[in-house]
Amino acid sequence: MTEPSGWAVSPAVSPAVSPGEMLALLRASSPLTRAEVMRRTGLSRSTVAQRLDALLTAGLVVAAGEEAPGRGRPAGQFAFHRDRGVLLVVDVGATAVRAALTDLTGSIHLERTTALDVAEGPHRVLGVIDRFFAEMLAEAGRATADVHGIGLDVPGPVDIGSGQVVSPPIMSGWDRFDIPGWFRPRYGCPVMVENDVNAMAFGEQRSVYPDTEALLMIKVGTGIGAGLVAGSAVYRGADGAAGDIGHMQLTVPGEAAQPDCRCGNTGCVEARAGGWALVRDLRAAGYAVSTVDEAVALIRTGDTTAVGLVRRAGRLLGGAVADAVSLLNPRVVVIGGQLAAAEEQLLAGIREMVYRRSLPLATARLHIVGSTLGQRAGLVGTALLLADLVFAPRRIDELLLA
Repeated sequence: MTEPSGWAVSPAVSPAVSPGEMLALLRASSPLTRAEVMRRTGLSRSTVAQRLDALLTAGLVVAAGEEAPGRGRPAGQFAFHRDRGVLLVVDVGATAVRAALTDLTGSIHLERTTALDVAEGPHRVLGVIDRFFAEMLAEAGRATADVHGIGLDVPGPVDIGSGQVVSPPIMSGWDRFDIPGWFRPRYGCPVMVENDVNAMAFGEQRSVYPDTEALLMIKVGTGIGAGLVAGSAVYRGADGAAGDIGHMQLTVPGEAAQPDCRCGNTGCVEARAGGWALVRDLRAAGYAVSTVDEAVALIRTGDTTAVGLVRRAGRLLGGAVADAVSLLNPRVVVIGGQLAAAEEQLLAGIREMVYRRSLPLATARLHIVGSTLGQRAGLVGTALLLADLVFAPRRIDELLLA
């Protein structure tokens, strides 16, 4: 993997110390003085000085001013160099693409968005993303060499090791496509690919619920997915397939036939409560709707049929969420995605089923809430995950000690 240009290294860095851990502290708590770093880490003055010198030489840390001196020499402050370069991130949804340019902390500076069907395939979608990236870099006055990382979240299962989407139900033509390889000729930096709901979960947890170690994110958009943060980190399972709640199968008493799902099975949660299923049922009831946004707009008018269908969807989804709550015991369940705009009707059904079916211990302090970040949850989470990857202590140590 090619690294960003301009990484200066210090030959004086010793393998016995970890500048990467020092950088992690400064990323979380900038700015700090040498004395504050010594106090927080318990390290000696000479070790702190060595680590700071390595990070200053690499341009990863900058002087951030001085404290007012009492007696003797003033104590300089040091901070993570958030403007040394940029990150490029994109949230690839089923029907839209949202891209952003961020600083090195993952704070968004520029955004681009457009309606785009992910089923048009990787060449079409990634071509649009290339254009967005070029436009934002030009607007920010940045070159490709300033890009320290690229992150994408996608609506399908991801093999984290390869950055490839594996057998995605709704992403025609994307199976095993080399997404990192697409960007490699133009950008010499890491490329991260993540499941969209994992990114949303991380964005909500880090930005809105930082003191909550266990958070379950449910995305109810065109399809349905789930992401879990456990121990303040994304839980992906053994192979990256955790959270596929939309394709759990439900049996509804008295039902003559189970609905077909886009994944090829029948009776899935998504085939009963997903946005595309709601559009299907509304059309069957005689309504001229063709998109999830149109269905949400109809629900918001108070139409009795539309409201009844989304409340039923909430109860059916709530049964699956109740099972997840019993199994995982999260502190917060966040509901996001397009259908979350019908928050009152959807959340009522979910809450009803969760509190009815899950054990009292699992629900005593449980909060079921709508997304705070809304449509930006995936973008925010992808940026934060990418920043953590690019500046992971072990990776920084390897770069400095190379």
